[in-house]
Amino acid sequence: MSGPAAEQPRPRSTALVVDDEPQLARALAINLRARGWDVIVAGDGRGALAAAARRPPDVVVLDLGLPDMDGVEVIAGLRGWTRVPIIVLSARQDSADKVTALDAGADDYVTKPFGMDELLARVRAAVRRAAPAEVEDVAVVIAGSLVVDLARKKVSRDGADVRLTPTEWHLLEVLVRNRGRLVEQRRLLQDVWGPTYGRETNYLRVYIAQLRRKLEADPSRPRHLITEPGMGYRFEAAD
Repeated sequence: MSGPAAEQPRPRSTALVVDDEPQLARALAINLRARGWDVIVAGDGRGALAAAARRPPDVVVLDLGLPDMDGVEVIAGLRGWTRVPIIVLSARQDSADKVTALDAGADDYVTKPFGMDELLARVRAAVRRAAPAEVEDVAVVIAGSLVVDLARKKVSRDGADVRLTPTEWHLLEVLVRNRGRLVEQRRLLQDVWGPTYGRETNYLRVYIAQLRRKLEADPSRPRHLITEPGMGYRFEAAD
């Protein structure tokens, strides 16, 4: 019988392998499992996004050429709520494809054919580089009567879908991903409108007011979209 001080087994890391070539997906899964990983395999983009939402992985190995959607769309869907390292696999060798994938949020890009040892080394390197998340990665954030689905880019209030403009969604997404923490005005402007913005605080006032009208029970007394005067804004999930 083990005593109270017995060492507890460390949880295994999870890899999500996304590829519609069964032989390659199987080879990747075998090699990752042999090195101590739990492996989830998805054969298309929608399945990958659903699998990641159900069980957030520690690394994603992603083929760009999927049958239902482009791999870049999968990257964008993941980056809506998680910073998990993403290693792209692709037969596309054009530099423009690499730039597009990396700009979308991929951490590394490996062209096919590739050596398994090299790929596994890149996986290890990406995981080592990954910064610990300051806020737990979750696909769905519940705040009272609000449900913000970061993976599907949807929000509902009291069970009814709320229609947001792309800019309203982007602003809400940044705040929810940093829930509980102040996001400064300048950072919000640059994240939502672009790097040349930083002084247009009136934009924030207008769009925060619009979000409060759509999402808060009493927009004049917000419980979730909080203003820190002269500093920025904060999303509070607690009700």
